[in-house]
Amino acid sequence: MVPMHRIPIFGMRGIGLKLSRTEYEVAVMSTLQSIEKPLSLESVEARLPPLHLPGQENILPALRRLAIGMVFPLLLLALWKVATVHVWLPPQLLPDPAFVWESLKEMAASGELLGQALVSLKRVLWSMLLGGGSGLALGFAMGLSPRAKAYLYPSFSLLSQFPVIGWSPLMIIFFGIDEALKIATITVAVIVPFAVATYKGIQNVPVKLMEVGRIYGFSFRQTLWHIALPAALPAILGGVRQGGMQAWLALVFVELLASSEGLGYLLVYSRNLMQLDVVMVCMAAIGLIGLLFDLALTRLEQHFSRLSPKGY
Repeated sequence: MVPMHRIPIFGMRGIGLKLSRTEYEVAVMSTLQSIEKPLSLESVEARLPPLHLPGQENILPALRRLAIGMVFPLLLLALWKVATVHVWLPPQLLPDPAFVWESLKEMAASGELLGQALVSLKRVLWSMLLGGGSGLALGFAMGLSPRAKAYLYPSFSLLSQFPVIGWSPLMIIFFGIDEALKIATITVAVIVPFAVATYKGIQNVPVKLMEVGRIYGFSFRQTLWHIALPAALPAILGGVRQGGMQAWLALVFVELLASSEGLGYLLVYSRNLMQLDVVMVCMAAIGLIGLLFDLALTRLEQHFSRLSPKGY
């Protein structure tokens, strides 16, 4: 304990407080006692700021959004169960959810569902490569070359207005109903979003960047790789996502139209046999795979957009 005679007593006017000498001595004694008292673990923890893990502040909002998003599907599931219990429709038209779940487990265990899904995904990936490459080339040509734009853009604008279903009669005539029909149809659906996104991305490249390339005497290849592509990358990645969505929709259509394997074929085949439980399993698989495909492309777009260089 520090002796009281060694504690400096400041004047009331010096510290700006109107305290009596007794009140001041009491305050000093309590302060000294708090200083000499050893710190406990509880007191140290109480003084520390709360621990926040990285991303912790985003967990609760994400869980809340997930819970809100699950309300409507759960209501539909409950309505479906009530409809089957009260037999609002014949079981041949509206099977019980438990029966559909059992069919899903059987198809997953046998490998049939996975095999058909892989066939469909292979078609989408091949078409994304062919259609994406063609769309990128077309978009870069129209965006970088005024002459190419003058020749190609009017025809492209006209042909891009045709939906995929409008091309199917010609596709069947030229390619038959074999695998080439599926690849060609999905490829046509992919070209348009890739080309449009690439063209608009090139159009939005800052003019000053292009002028820098001209000043330094960049060739067409250097302008493409060092200026146009980095600056247009976010728009191109948006086109990749749109192209993936169009590819999946076109796949389902073409497999419903003419196919001997794939999720669309399995859906049509089961419908013809009045196996509505398998039909619902296929519908759920198509929707879930499409959702996961879109989420993967969205993450890819966000990742490369953050890492996108700005050109030089």
